[in-house]
Amino acid sequence: MLQPRARDSHKGDHGHVLCIGGDHGSGGAIILCAQAALRSGAGLASIATRASHVPASLARQPEIMAHAVESADGLAPLLARANMVAIGPGLGTGEWGRALLEAALASGKPLLLDADALNLLAQSARTLPAGTILTPHPGEAGRLLGSDAITVQADRPAALRALIGRYDCVVVLKGAGTLVGAAGRDTTVVTGGNPGMAVGGMGDLLSGVIASLHAQGLDAYEAASLGARLHADAGDAAAVDGMRGMLPSDLLPHLRRCANPAP
Repeated sequence: MLQPRARDSHKGDHGHVLCIGGDHGSGGAIILCAQAALRSGAGLASIATRASHVPASLARQPEIMAHAVESADGLAPLLARANMVAIGPGLGTGEWGRALLEAALASGKPLLLDADALNLLAQSARTLPAGTILTPHPGEAGRLLGSDAITVQADRPAALRALIGRYDCVVVLKGAGTLVGAAGRDTTVVTGGNPGMAVGGMGDLLSGVIASLHAQGLDAYEAASLGARLHADAGDAAAVDGMRGMLPSDLLPHLRRCANPAP
């Protein structure tokens, strides 16, 4: 699914991912998302976040184009330039996050919804654009279905089918044995990954990987399935040094290697 790149390719050939999120106190989530998008091969990655997080974004990863966005109006030019949008990491559920989500949903761009974007969706169900990717963990899946994590975990395949049926989207149900499904497509079961990945920020990384692959030309289901596999494989590679204490940022160099399989 990941073919060698043409010798004459340029950054514009490999997609521009816009990562939206990082309300006050949660700037790291959206930085991780953008870093993962770049390490998975996106040609360009932008962040729309609170002004206070822009310096940290540039210090952490100068290749990220970090933009201070304090209202939905400031998001419009960034949406126009992107060809894939990942929204939710650190977004919050206040008025700022709600306004940015509404702007993203109205943009007509391919979308991935994660974290607080899913929590906002659970509060106000709506019809989503075709091809939208949802990446809930069991708690978020329970809220989207009006139940809870215990019910989801009791029958994960049934929860996956219910989410696909309710939202008509590509769904990545995260957890031990991540499930990826969409209407009319086989269910992918990701058997990789390990308990060291049970730490805050791993899902933000996954969102960036999937968004990057979609921006690079894979369809939404392919990007979700392969992205979940790459994320798990990178986690297993990072765990060689020990699972306890492993951080999402430890996966970044391994993501690059996993996205460049040997011929």
